[in-house]
Amino acid sequence: MAILVHIRILPTVVTAFLVASFACPATLATEPKRVIMLHSFGREFKPWRDYASTIRAELERQSPWPLDIQDQSLISARSSNEDPEAPFIGYLRALYSKNPPDLIVGIGAPAAVFVQRNRPQIFPNAPMVFTAMEQRRIDVSALTERDTVVAMTHDFAAAIENILRVLPDTKNVTVVSGYSPNERFWLEEIRREVRPLESRVAFTWTSHLSFGEILKHASELPPHSAIFWHTLYVDGAGVAHEGDSALKRLHAAAKAPIFSLFDVFLSGETVGGSMHSMLEAAQETAAVAIRILNGEKPGDIKVPPTRFAEPKFDWREMQHWGISESRLPQGSEILFRSPTAWEQYRLQILAVCAVLLMQGALISWLLYVQRQRSYSEAAAHELSGRLIHAQEEERSRLARELHDDVTQRLAMLAIDAGREERNLPSHTGGIAMRTMREGLIRLSEDVHGLSYRLHPSILEDLGLIEALKSECERFSRTSPTRLKINVEEGAEGLPPDTSLCLFRIAQEGLRNIERHAGASRAEVSLRRRDGGLQLAVSDAAALADEVFE
Repeated sequence: MAILVHIRILPTVVTAFLVASFACPATLATEPKRVIMLHSFGREFKPWRDYASTIRAELERQSPWPLDIQDQSLISARSSNEDPEAPFIGYLRALYSKNPPDLIVGIGAPAAVFVQRNRPQIFPNAPMVFTAMEQRRIDVSALTERDTVVAMTHDFAAAIENILRVLPDTKNVTVVSGYSPNERFWLEEIRREVRPLESRVAFTWTSHLSFGEILKHASELPPHSAIFWHTLYVDGAGVAHEGDSALKRLHAAAKAPIFSLFDVFLSGETVGGSMHSMLEAAQETAAVAIRILNGEKPGDIKVPPTRFAEPKFDWREMQHWGISESRLPQGSEILFRSPTAWEQYRLQILAVCAVLLMQGALISWLLYVQRQRSYSEAAAHELSGRLIHAQEEERSRLARELHDDVTQRLAMLAIDAGREERNLPSHTGGIAMRTMREGLIRLSEDVHGLSYRLHPSILEDLGLIEALKSECERFSRTSPTRLKINVEEGAEGLPPDTSLCLFRIAQEGLRNIERHAGASRAEVSLRRRDGGLQLAVSDAAALADEVFE
């Protein structure tokens, strides 16, 4: 029985042990990593505000664990008074003594100095990343195996050389820097580094001025001046300036372009140049922080100081101050460039060009077709004219032969028949011969009429008007229709082809009236109208109009 009892209990114990074993890592895995962001001046001081927000974003992007990121800010860094440090130290001890952070990220040199001076009291065992600080501000002797540094290296001489490169006529450079202890340290460093350039340009220092006095000075700068914006956390009057409002006000008042060390100021107020890239430095800091949170010893992580990134320039400021792209260093990146019409409307322009090309091709094709049609019509017109001319020549030839040959021969036959008629007895052959003579006379008249219809010689001899009158008289002799002719003065002197064409129209019109209309009255009129010549052949039932220019 005892054995059976133990056999039944053993699986339960093993199961409980396994559940506990697997439950503990799961519980630990869900516990967030605590990170303190310790700011030197405050959360809203630029450029460290942008630097800290980028680090936070990069930590959250790169971290495989949930993070609890908390921000704390020093106040003592704004002045030389260290009295506020004691209450702040007590606040940090009370807040983190029972729940120490997994990592402290010190942003700026004052935060690093504060931690190194007070580490035993607040964070004796917490790992530390010192960042957003220049390597000259690192106290290497105070670093421990729990510390690592992601530093940067300033090159103030290169920053001033950038100004003189893009604005070679510069004679005066105003250096804007504040009056906090950290800013006074850097003021002396700037003076030392740019001393070799004093033979080329005059420097003005504003650390002792209030911000109002700085604005007044900037608004009165002479031509060929420039402004180098370092930092302005606390001005000479002891006033703190958070955010970027001070730089914006300076930009609005300044009579000279502004340059800086950090690309976060490249937002419409500074020209640009070789500067620190806050994004690159923040990404490097976040990568180091992740390595420490993953268990790597901070003292074993060595990161070389970051230097100026590739030059960047604000196209808007370049346009404002007349800076040519040819003066920029090779490989410079130009930001905020307004797109050209081609860049902005490239697709629309290409579409319009394609439509215009298609329209041009279509118009060219239509013009070609029209030209070919004109050539064809001209050729057809010429051919038609030649055919008509050949027809008229043939008519004229036939008319002359009928008139000069056949008609004369018929007349001779009629005369011979008349002579024979007188020699023959009237009761026998005389009657037959008279009938023959009369038939020959009628045949001669018909041939003469046919000759006239083929080609009226009167048209060539006397002109259109007389030819029309003659044709109307001929019509009146053979037709019961009463015909009236109305011809205005000034219709003479037409080209032969035009006269012939008008005559043929009138001739055909009268022929149609005679054969088909059966009208009792008809009229032929020829008059000038609207700069042209109008021929009208009309009867009581219909009217035909033709206009010839």
